[in-house]
Amino acid sequence: MNVQGEARDLERLVEALEPTRTPRVELDEENVQRGLVRLVLAVVELLRQLLERQALRRIDAGTLDDEQIERLGITFVRLDEQMKALQEQFELTDEDLNLDLGPLGTTLGERSES
Repeated sequence: MNVQGEARDLERLVEALEPTRTPRVELDEENVQRGLVRLVLAVVELLRQLLERQALRRIDAGTLDDEQIERLGITFVRLDEQMKALQEQFELTDEDLNLDLGPLGTTLGERSES
């Protein structure tokens, strides 16, 4: 009998019987932070677009006075400036904020560049 051969066979058998191990996900702080910022900005952008559409509907319906329209305009401009500054700071593009939801499509659909 070959003891070394049997030992190798035993090692292979033990390896084959071990439950498969789930591969570890290597996370570093920078990727986690960037991913979180990307998600938060994508949600904020989606909400901004929804609010902007609602404001336009209210303007078209005549339910806002001139002062309210002016305040909304200033608010949306400032929000857009802040969003662009954060995107630049975290090196994110508009496309990065348009998250793919698989069969549901994307969060922002087609974006018009302003």
